[in-house]
Amino acid sequence: MQHLGSERLTRRLIDALHVEAMLLADETRAYFDDTGRNERDGLPPVGRVAFACESLKITTRLMHIIAWLIAHRSDGALERMPKPLGTAPETDARSLAAMPATARLLIESSIDLYERLRRLDENLRQLEPPPSPALDLIDRLQRAF
Repeated sequence: MQHLGSERLTRRLIDALHVEAMLLADETRAYFDDTGRNERDGLPPVGRVAFACESLKITTRLMHIIAWLIAHRSDGALERMPKPLGTAPETDARSLAAMPATARLLIESSIDLYERLRRLDENLRQLEPPPSPALDLIDRLQRAF
């Protein structure tokens, strides 16, 4: 279990990351709903398919990021570690290089944020004491009754 100072720091960090993730999600939605459509239409057929795949990948990445942050922002989340960050699809370097500049920037930003959360999740899990079978049983009994 963390001591109070590190818990406050972790909560502030998670709150800041949540704001960053929501801004990135909003920028991404706006891009793919508007400007991105025009840029996609200017790509060759294979490029349009890659563009569509990358839009799904960034959406999946952001979904995992936001779900993880919401779970960790809830009351008591740092005392009982929520599930780990979900696995996000990887982006191929060649595919990324072929994307329009704005799409590339958004994809790179989502990858960067995902990797920062992955490292934070790993660090938080290393601080967590190993599960106790006895405490797990007591917890399950309390929830059942």
